[in-house]
Amino acid sequence: MHKKKYGLLALLLALAMIVSACGGASQTGTQQPQTNQSTGEQQASGEKVDLLMGTGSQGGTYYPLGQEMANVWNRNIENVNVTATESGASVENLAKIGNDEFDLGMSVHIPALSAYNGTGDFEGRKIENFAFVGFIYPEVLQIITREGTGINTIADLKGKRVAIGPPGSGTQSIAKAVLAAYGITDADYTAYQEGFGDAKAKLQDGTIDASFGILGLPNAEIDELQVAVKDVKFLEITGEELKKIQEESGYQPFTIPAGSYEWLDKDVSTVSAYAILVANTNTVSDDIAYELAKVMYEKASENTHPQARHMTPENALLGSEGLPIHPGAERYFKEAGIMN
Repeated sequence: MHKKKYGLLALLLALAMIVSACGGASQTGTQQPQTNQSTGEQQASGEKVDLLMGTGSQGGTYYPLGQEMANVWNRNIENVNVTATESGASVENLAKIGNDEFDLGMSVHIPALSAYNGTGDFEGRKIENFAFVGFIYPEVLQIITREGTGINTIADLKGKRVAIGPPGSGTQSIAKAVLAAYGITDADYTAYQEGFGDAKAKLQDGTIDASFGILGLPNAEIDELQVAVKDVKFLEITGEELKKIQEESGYQPFTIPAGSYEWLDKDVSTVSAYAILVANTNTVSDDIAYELAKVMYEKASENTHPQARHMTPENALLGSEGLPIHPGAERYFKEAGIMN
């Protein structure tokens, strides 16, 4: 009889523990929304908001410029910490925003349009959870080789070793478009898929013959290469090929003026696009986007990177056509008289 009584007590105690545990889980569940509050609410409550921004490869323009942009934001926006991380640049940054892996990303505006419309590199995978925050700087396609390679035109790249930029980069997308315009297929050359810093080193030691780079103008890495080898040569995009690239890619004709580099003694015909900042609309609140845009333009003088000179209110909307503008950034643009 006593054994039955104790057995019943043990069973009741076990049931009580299960109910208590379930109650605790339910209680934890009611607290969960606090960890999912918007970044604006976190900031207002004094919580530190951590944002991860995709930039580009070391040796290009995005990575060092992104580091400086993050420094300026972190000094001037309370309770916000932006970390700029190395990445494959435009396409990868947009894809990772689509997966909620990145909060912010630097991108050429053309891949951003492709992502939003589900075309090009994003065929069949439309990305809609991002919006334009602001223009950064004009990007110039710079195609370089060396005098000793025997390469005088882009058509001469057939059968050569060519650095076309890392996978998931705007550089690789436009490099392939340029080569295709000249009738060069993927099978016609040996592709090196790496950032411009590594490509520069390989061009210097003769491992490769030419390199494509979507870069700010001028680019310090190209200057450094010229100091080391004394025979850097630009390849031009001209004629019908230039028209075809413009029509099919959206890149616009651009002339690199003589003197852009001290050693460059003639104009170079190429193409250009816009570098822009985009934000993940799932993770970046309107209040945070407002602060990012405001500091980006009003504190640009604190940014020590040479390309920061282009971050002015007058340029702020370049590259935004066809893209959604983040409501927070739009609020700043209207407040500053940049938008009506």
